[in-house]
Amino acid sequence: MVKLFRRFSRRLRLWIQILFAAVTNGYLLGFVKGKIYTGPSKALCLPGLNCYSCPGALGSCPIGSLQAVLGSRNYRFSFYVIGFLMLAGSLFGRFICGWLCPFGLIQDLLYKIPFIGKRKNLPGHRILVWLKYVILGVFVIFLPLAATDFLGQGRPWFCQYICPSGTLMAGLPLVITNEPLRAAIGFLFSWKMAVLVLIVVLSAFIYRPFCKYLCPLGAIYSLFNGVSLYRLDVDESKCIHCGKCQKTCKMDIPVWKTPNSRECIRCRECIQACPTQAISSRLGKKEVKKRDE
Repeated sequence: MVKLFRRFSRRLRLWIQILFAAVTNGYLLGFVKGKIYTGPSKALCLPGLNCYSCPGALGSCPIGSLQAVLGSRNYRFSFYVIGFLMLAGSLFGRFICGWLCPFGLIQDLLYKIPFIGKRKNLPGHRILVWLKYVILGVFVIFLPLAATDFLGQGRPWFCQYICPSGTLMAGLPLVITNEPLRAAIGFLFSWKMAVLVLIVVLSAFIYRPFCKYLCPLGAIYSLFNGVSLYRLDVDESKCIHCGKCQKTCKMDIPVWKTPNSRECIRCRECIQACPTQAISSRLGKKEVKKRDE
């Protein structure tokens, strides 16, 4: 019965990921015609890394939206985008990464491909996890503000030079369906394809390498993990410190010590793996019992 419940829980997350990706990228005519949807819903931010230029996207990526404002010569701050990120982060933290991000789903599916030599992390993991904060600070915030043209206009540096989600979900579909774009392919598209191929290959062997090391949206949401309404609790009166939670966790988090780590994507596999049911999740804060000293 327990195994059946665990299997159902894993499948539930997968189906929610698939459903959310399908609904938020449901403009099928865009893929057929190779045109970007420009309806009224495009003004709304989606919580995950969902490229604005994807032909099927019904909303906008918050990272792309933030860069568009920061790089504008007329605006320097977007109360809407910042407010959206703060609201989503304070409610759910990186639950969004684990359950609602389309590119997170793609990495999950790639990791399911059976290969020998799978690992949780890259060498130098403890240092590399800080790289996403560098990318957030430099490519998402600093460069769009500072590296402007003669008109005072900045560029979306992260989207233009790094984002593999944009290449996969927007660049490739548009190039395939538009002959003029195929004729105009240059070094930049080749560079972005190389980044995408690298992430795809790594994702087949390392669990969610883009989420762990490069994603600026994950970096933003991670800052809210410790204070978000959705959180994990560890009942220390039940915890036997067996380490099964960390062995199960593909993000390699010692859940028994730091249940609301910045790296946790709330996949809930630790809850299913705990032999004493010491780990639980809830909306809102809760005092947990401390083991008697």
